[in-house]
Amino acid sequence: HVDGGTSRFDQNGVIYQGVCANCSGGASFPTTIGAWATTKPSSANCNLGMVKISMNLSGVGGSVLSSINGVPRDSAGCVPLTVDFSDQIRNAQSYIWNFGDGSPQVGPLQAPAGSSQAHTFTAVGTYRVMLIAIDSTTCNIRDTSYITIRVGDLEATLNFDAIKVGACQSFQYQFNNLSQAPPVRPLTDTSFIWNFGDGSAPVVGGLNPVTHTFPAPGTYNVVLTLRDTAYCNAPDSDTLQLSVASSVLADFDTPPTGCIPYTIELDNTSVAGQTWEWDFGDGNTSTAFEPSHVYNSAGTYTIRLIAINPNTCNVRDTAFATITVLDNPVADFNFTPTTPVENTTHIFNNLSSPDAVRFLWNFGDGDTLVTTSRAPVQHQYNSTGDFNACLVAYNAAGCPDTTCQQVTTLVVPVVDVPNAFTPQSGDVNSKIMVRGFGISKMRFIIWNRWGQKVFETGNRLEGWDGRVKGQVQPMDVYAYTLDVEFFDGTKTTKKGDITLIR
Repeated sequence: HVDGGTSRFDQNGVIYQGVCANCSGGASFPTTIGAWATTKPSSANCNLGMVKISMNLSGVGGSVLSSINGVPRDSAGCVPLTVDFSDQIRNAQSYIWNFGDGSPQVGPLQAPAGSSQAHTFTAVGTYRVMLIAIDSTTCNIRDTSYITIRVGDLEATLNFDAIKVGACQSFQYQFNNLSQAPPVRPLTDTSFIWNFGDGSAPVVGGLNPVTHTFPAPGTYNVVLTLRDTAYCNAPDSDTLQLSVASSVLADFDTPPTGCIPYTIELDNTSVAGQTWEWDFGDGNTSTAFEPSHVYNSAGTYTIRLIAINPNTCNVRDTAFATITVLDNPVADFNFTPTTPVENTTHIFNNLSSPDAVRFLWNFGDGDTLVTTSRAPVQHQYNSTGDFNACLVAYNAAGCPDTTCQQVTTLVVPVVDVPNAFTPQSGDVNSKIMVRGFGISKMRFIIWNRWGQKVFETGNRLEGWDGRVKGQVQPMDVYAYTLDVEFFDGTKTTKKGDITLIR
């Protein structure tokens, strides 16, 4: 019954049809999970039924993809050959794999894990790998795809070198192909492709030497690629990084200071070097491009680098750098009072080693102080408790050392407000502020005689300097209100007068 029904079509050709449903009652109207109603809500009237009509003609699909050593679509290699297979479509519910080499069939495996399989072929041959993708809810139920894998044992070994030809200022090189292959399949004049990494066209060649002139000084990656698919390892390649220049120049950068144990950071910025000779000044050497080295003793060391390139006019060049390796500083401090004294400011004395030049105090209550001074530091704790006070000492190289001690405090909540102050006096009385101990939260408001608010703060360390909009207010009596909550949860309220004296 479609009287009054409405149809809609989406871009995939799926029909969504609205119909009058079960008007007279008694009919069995099928529903799906999640439907608004699974039974007829009204027995007296017609109901609206929604029908989705999907022509799933494509059904389930499968398309097998192979990958060897991370290279997708590879289908050949040398025995033993491990190949990663995967389904590109991935719309199946389960999978069956047959690798065509006599090994047992794998599956059915549930998606999505079953859509990928790794398999190792252990014998030479050509194998037809079959993938069956299955979905019993589709019209075709299953789809089969194939891929052919060739496994061989005829392998070529790639190798080549480069020799400078002509004058030392020349950028011309001869490349000698030193590759080898089994006697049953000799390499030919078209077995390889040379790519010189300078934008020039690739050159097809065999075992005969190839000469190439580079257009300018620089570092080029010369690649020799095996193109003969008769060899199971094609298209393997061999790469030589070649530094081309008239003269070799040694140069490197390194931080000038560090602290033991100091692992040096070397930035080799040499030009045209091919081999390297490092001397770290402590009896140790290296031939790596950017070696790692650890200094375990303080001192001054001269590092030497010799960059070598026999294809340049000067052949060798030397660079030096001096570094200073420092001992680590020693952080140390004491404090008073060492036992709790009610509402008493603590004094911290810096006892760090003489080579420390910068300090970070962390008092354990959220307050910190960064300073270059060794003078004693005063700190007032605002609550009773145990605090982990720490001092970090840094030397000239920025190397730190940290020490911590437990500080126990005794704070008795108390609060008051002075009754007078003298703005512009330049002393402790130049601001009016709340005085007390253990204050956790507060609201301090000052009013003039006309009821106008002239100052408000919630910070116990902030006071009023007698100014409003930059102007010092007249000598007068001002009123204040103060609401305080202490660290132990107790609260108090104070009101009073403040005299501004000029």
